[in-house]
Amino acid sequence: MYPNRSIGSTALKRLMTEYRELILNAPEGITAGPIDENNFFVWEALIALSIESPTMRFTCDFFHPNVYPNGTVCISILHPPGDDPNMYESSSERWSPVQSVEKILLSVVSMLAEPNDESGANVDACKIWRTDRNRYDEIVRQNALKTLGL
Repeated sequence: MYPNRSIGSTALKRLMTEYRELILNAPEGITAGPIDENNFFVWEALIALSIESPTMRFTCDFFHPNVYPNGTVCISILHPPGDDPNMYESSSERWSPVQSVEKILLSVVSMLAEPNDESGANVDACKIWRTDRNRYDEIVRQNALKTLGL
């Protein structure tokens, strides 16, 4: 199959190593491997995708410009895939099946550090964030203490 045997041998070793890695550490929703274990050069793969965007909700009282009063988080990465009907976000900022849990959580941490009061889910939190930061901080502090049972 290969005029240079060492190239074929190297490729086979690499494919065998990658197959072993896929078996031991398969990414969620992906199954792949050779169709026939006697021929590592012909593979098949199954990729299971969910096109529905996940939701995230705080279960305690949470006062934040980008969190609806019911606790649902409103950030671009959790918005349904495709173009934004309001043309505020690009499709690359919205949900896609390649997003990881880690990326979603990092987006939430970023949201907590830097609220987007231009696209608020909680109008009252947006107003107070803009006009009275001390009052906003006190409401957040009180909610945290309440959640901790203090």
